[in-house]
Order: sequence, then C-alpha cells, then structure tokens
Amino acid sequence: MKLLLKFFSYLFIGIALGITMYKSEAASWFRIYEMFTFGSFHMYGIISTALLSGIIGIYSIKKFNIKSFQKKPIQFHKKDISLYRYLLGGILFGLGWGLVGACPGPMFVLLGAGYYSILIVIIAAILGTFLYGILKNKLPH
Repeated sequence: MKLLLKFFSYLFIGIALGITMYKSEAASWFRIYEMFTFGSFHMYGIISTALLSGIIGIYSIKKFNIKSFQKKPIQFHKKDISLYRYLLGGILFGLGWGLVGACPGPMFVLLGAGYYSILIVIIAAILGTFLYGILKNKLPH
C-alpha cells in the first residue's frame, strides 16, 4: 500500500510538472529558439526561477536538516572541479538541446502533448545514456 501511494504521489507530481512546463511554453521549440538567439527573456526567466527554487530548497535542506522520505539524512557530496569536463559536457548538452529543441524533461512533456516524433529523440537519449554507462570508466571525469 505504501509503495502504491508513493507511486501515485510521484505520478501526480510528474503530471503537475509536465502541465506547468507545457503551459509555460518551456517545451516549445520556438521559445527555446528565442532563448538561443537572445530574442526573448521568457526561457531565461523560467530557468532563473528553477535555479532560485533549487538554491532555496538545498539551503533549506541543509539549514533545517530535512530528512528523505525514508527518514535518512540527505547528504551533498563535493565534486572535483574540472573545467574540461564541464565545458565538454555543457557544449554537448547545449548542441543536443539546440538541435533537438528540447532537453530531457520537456522531451516527455512533448510526448504527452502528442508530438510522437519526439520518440526518436527519447530512444536516442536512452541509447546515449546506455553508451555512457558502457564507456564511463574510459572517459575523462
């Protein structure tokens, strides 16, 4: 019963996020194009709001020692600073985002909105993730 409740709560949150992304036009190819050509502040406003929400959320977790749903402490681990990997990863992510017109979250929003051609992109993303898993130990981290 607990697992079913957890599943439906995650499903509800995902649907609410999808509706919000669709209604705010965060999944719109045109809005993404406008962002990359600096034609509109719309997407920068959405991304800034998400960034601010994340900062407040992480600050709150640390300040009030908020626990996970499993009642375990939430831990944040420091990562090594590597300009090379962030530049390379950012360039690859940005190129994919610009070519496809969607990053991973909106891909599923577009599928839910009935744009079935995005299935090609989702399959390619899953294959890319699988390939990364195979090559992970050979890549510069």
